[in-house]
Amino acid sequence: MPDRLSPLDASFLFAEHRTAAMHVGAVMTFEPPEHGRFDADAFTELIGSRLALVPRYRQKVRDVPGRLGLPVWVDDPDFDLGFHVRRSALPAPGTEDVLRDLVGRLLARQLDRSRPLWEVYLVEGLADGRFAVVTKTHHAMVDGLASMDIGAALLDLTPQPRESPPDDWCPAPEPSALELAAMAAAHSLRRPRAALDVAGRAVADVREAASAVGRTVEAVVAAGRSAAATRPVQPLNGATGEQRRYGMERTTLADHRAVRKAFGGTVNDVVLAVVAGGLRRWLISRGEPLTADTSVRAMVPVSVRARSRSEGSGNSISAYLVDLPVAEPYPLARLMAVRDAMEIHKRSGQAVGASTLVGLVGLAPPILHSLGARLASQFSSRLYNVLVTNVPGPPRPLYAMGARMLDMYPVVPLAGGQAVAIGVTSYDGGVHYGLTADRDAMPDVDVLAAAMGDSLAELADLA
Repeated sequence: MPDRLSPLDASFLFAEHRTAAMHVGAVMTFEPPEHGRFDADAFTELIGSRLALVPRYRQKVRDVPGRLGLPVWVDDPDFDLGFHVRRSALPAPGTEDVLRDLVGRLLARQLDRSRPLWEVYLVEGLADGRFAVVTKTHHAMVDGLASMDIGAALLDLTPQPRESPPDDWCPAPEPSALELAAMAAAHSLRRPRAALDVAGRAVADVREAASAVGRTVEAVVAAGRSAAATRPVQPLNGATGEQRRYGMERTTLADHRAVRKAFGGTVNDVVLAVVAGGLRRWLISRGEPLTADTSVRAMVPVSVRARSRSEGSGNSISAYLVDLPVAEPYPLARLMAVRDAMEIHKRSGQAVGASTLVGLVGLAPPILHSLGARLASQFSSRLYNVLVTNVPGPPRPLYAMGARMLDMYPVVPLAGGQAVAIGVTSYDGGVHYGLTADRDAMPDVDVLAAAMGDSLAELADLA
């Protein structure tokens, strides 16, 4: 039986359209190996030998005829490693400006649905002998905490690559359209029983079920109020095109921790305060009026995989809607406002549980589910103004074929009506801000990226 996508994972496929590519990834830069030149061909062979660690990367998505069921994962009998691992070179002198421009063009291209949904680009020619690796993986395959899966396969803890596991992969026969339809029909017949089983377990513990339903209803009501109260911020919300820009800002984990230690809260609170300060500086640079009522609403995804009772794979996500005080001129006051808002969210438990809400409509016809996911993507600007996702990365150095990784910038998808999405990843003492932006709506994405560093410097000076 093919592995069927969960309702949430499938929603990332359904939400994708011409101007909204739904892939995540990373931009990683490396210093040259201490001995010899980096061997690109050997690196490609290494990727192939490590695919046994990530079996999903040799599977593709098949739609069920007539949308009788959610899509399924099937082995790709024509898997071609050379299609997924590609090489590029920057013109001299190989500046980071040119790298960012290349990354923007790579992000604009949607992944080929007829093949496994990932790509790796090896980019040579950076200054000082450095090179970069750009990864793209469809969001249907991984969530924030799991999006390092391909990186975990490619990278090592020491300059000496570890032994690759034995690989005896042989693709399973690909089911025909008729077989997919028959399996979907059988799955649909079993779903009412599954629903009764869920209800039976809920009856066994009425108090717990009532409490969970109450929290879900409160979260939905709160999200509805938030949507009604959210105002578009002209530079951040508007029509989104197909082309992209990419911004990068390198900061230190020590500065974030110093601010947290001095003023309390969490490192994530500091990150959100840095984003608020960066957005404020950027809006002022554009001549945008800031009044006491000006606020930017951020959606802050939180992975709940570790807290989930489910043992299965796939996405398990909740999110907070947080108002960033961009009109507040004092850095410390911005931090206190963000810290208090996050504390209120945590105490109330009113996170919007995407996995729960989509799961509730999982029994609905997949066609309606598809339309709902597309509408949610199109009207996202009515719920929030900017996406900010913070995922902790490896705390110690990692290597690729003996070359030490210097930086790891995250890539997050840009939803419809959004001018920019901000991803943050920590790695080896650094905190890296990666900004995916619409090319036409945000030609000054580098100004916003630099403003993040200036915003952190303000808080670090106070600390």
